[in-house]
Amino acid sequence: METKDMMKRILVFVVAMITGISARAALTDTLTLSLSEVVAMAKSNSIAAKQATTVKETKYWEWRTFKSNYQPQLSLQGILPGYSKTYTQVQQPNGTIVFQPIHYDNSSLTLNFSQSIAATGGTIYGTTQLQRFSDFDRNNVLYNGIPYGIGYTQPLLQFNSLKWDKKIEPLKFNESKQAYIETQEKIAITVTEYFFDLLLAQVNLSIAETNFGNTQRILTIADTKFELGKISKNEILQLQLEVLNAKKAVGTANRDVEIATLNLRSYAGIGGDDKIKLNMPGVVQQMTVAADKVLAEAFENRSDAIAFVRRLAEAKRDVAKAKGENGLTATLRANLGFSNAGTRIFDIYRSPKNQQSVELQLSIPLMDWGRSKSRTKTALANEQFTTFTVEQDKQTFKQQIVTQVTLFNMMKEQILLTDAAEKIAAEKYKIASERYVLGNLSITDLSIAFQENDRAKRDYVSSLRDFWAAYYQLRYLSLYDFEQNRKITY
Repeated sequence: METKDMMKRILVFVVAMITGISARAALTDTLTLSLSEVVAMAKSNSIAAKQATTVKETKYWEWRTFKSNYQPQLSLQGILPGYSKTYTQVQQPNGTIVFQPIHYDNSSLTLNFSQSIAATGGTIYGTTQLQRFSDFDRNNVLYNGIPYGIGYTQPLLQFNSLKWDKKIEPLKFNESKQAYIETQEKIAITVTEYFFDLLLAQVNLSIAETNFGNTQRILTIADTKFELGKISKNEILQLQLEVLNAKKAVGTANRDVEIATLNLRSYAGIGGDDKIKLNMPGVVQQMTVAADKVLAEAFENRSDAIAFVRRLAEAKRDVAKAKGENGLTATLRANLGFSNAGTRIFDIYRSPKNQQSVELQLSIPLMDWGRSKSRTKTALANEQFTTFTVEQDKQTFKQQIVTQVTLFNMMKEQILLTDAAEKIAAEKYKIASERYVLGNLSITDLSIAFQENDRAKRDYVSSLRDFWAAYYQLRYLSLYDFEQNRKITY
């Protein structure tokens, strides 16, 4: 009868051990987060996200500056007033110098208009000007002005920067927009690592606390069995050592949780003092990824793909610039308009006189010791080198994507295997615990079952880490959401 009562007490302990009863009250100050929520927080609140937004704004205003170069420019210039009262030297007919007093105001206003022509690199401009001269010593006022004038400046046989900028700058702007999306996806990759660091630390803490409770219960059962003479003193000592190690493991796990929590808070920008509890993420099993689809999206969406085109265009531009700065260069300037002068302001606009000018400036290098040819050959060599480099980068780009697709598809299979292994290890641990209570299993075999169960749980979390790391890496490489089947935009 006494033996039956003892067995009942042992079975009560076994049930408590298997079910993993842990008397931990739910805390109201615990912040429960999923992986998607942590990623969203990091994309909104992290320092990296704010830096990316700042860079995006900078690139936008650089783009606006470039666009303004092709828009009409209107400026107002003036000297108001142009007052002067001093002595100035005046050369006399006999060659001597006499210093004469002067006292005048020479004010002017000029309104200028200009428009660049990207196709030719020239500039068309217009102007209107008014000048007023007041001689205070002689009480005299004169007006001079250009009612209107128009002109054109055209570089000949020279490098047209406007034409090339119109090809390259839009590529740079599109590249910056895609780079911003890539930065957001890089944030997701980084915060996922911090997420799983904390999740694994929390799992380790849960394992350590469960093991500590179970070893205490098993030690209590073993004490009872020792009193009945069913186990040796050495086995009791071994269990006592297991309890001490389990308690130490709890302390280590608590420390790791605190460190991982601080790291996650710091990077993701999670404020407050609430404890963080992470939910175990699932696996997107229905999502299929083909390498051809990822490659097509990557070459359409990634900033690197745009950079391939931009780098080749810049190399061609440099060749054109080197050729344009060699040999004969010329600039043609022509303008026409009207001008007049008078004692009253309206005299300027009454029957103004024609004015025209045409000017051709030339520069011909007669001897440069091969400098021009060397610059051109250098630019051509750099263009060829850039072509080869871009081709190599494309191959690396493709290989990286194909490798990542293969890795991701392998990770889905790996998750299924580790999930099955965890269930088997848990069942094996349960059976081992029951067998130890019944007395037909050694403490060594029970410890092995403990370790295998713990290792299986950690392996499952590690497999989840690898899966989600591969998933977000795939999003980064393609800028495509394979769950929603759409391009990633922000």
